[in-house]
Amino acid sequence: MSTSSLIMNVIIVSLAGAMLCLDRVVAQLAISRPVVAAPLIGWWLGDPYTGLVAGAFVELFWIDRLPLGTYIPPNETVVAILLTASVILSAGLIGTHPPGLLALAFLLFVPLGIAAQRLECRLCRKNEEVFREVQADADRGDTWAITRKHHQAILRYYLAAAGLIVVFLPIGIALLSWGYPRLPGFMSRGLEILYGVLPLIGCAVALQTISVRGALPVFCGIFLAVTVMIALMRGM
Repeated sequence: MSTSSLIMNVIIVSLAGAMLCLDRVVAQLAISRPVVAAPLIGWWLGDPYTGLVAGAFVELFWIDRLPLGTYIPPNETVVAILLTASVILSAGLIGTHPPGLLALAFLLFVPLGIAAQRLECRLCRKNEEVFREVQADADRGDTWAITRKHHQAILRYYLAAAGLIVVFLPIGIALLSWGYPRLPGFMSRGLEILYGVLPLIGCAVALQTISVRGALPVFCGIFLAVTVMIALMRGM
């Protein structure tokens, strides 16, 4: 992979990923969910299977953190996008795609979900300040000012998400492509074991969230669907 191609992919993933992140606060059509956003990024980069696996890992890991009331969960969308893109692009640089690479990227980017959560909280507080200004605009009947502030709030969120991705994606690619091939054998084997354990951890978290009647069949159906999709994609 050439340097220009890598830079172009980073820019495209940042712009497209930020658009997917907007779904968290604007449309809310669930395309920002990791199991949707990650395969879309993977499809663009030519590896939807990695996107599906990465998205499933992140989805299950934070499935108990729901945006209820005023609570803002960790930004799993940013993590899923960074995880997928960094693994695919790093694999293209090192010429191999070991399972441990995804596990290492998972450990690298999960903390960023908390940092992105705090940034999202700051943006929400900023919107609360703007809301008071909007109330004054409404009293004056200034609809143009209201529309402008609404668009500015959306733009701030988009630029924040795009900024996170465009900054941390190259860092992740550099760390993974340089560091993983240089890991000692026991660490590589440990990461491969972690790759197999992560789904079990995610399923344990998901099972803890089941507190209403009828949720278990829904979860099992989703799990079965993901399993079938993985099997089908492996056979391609």
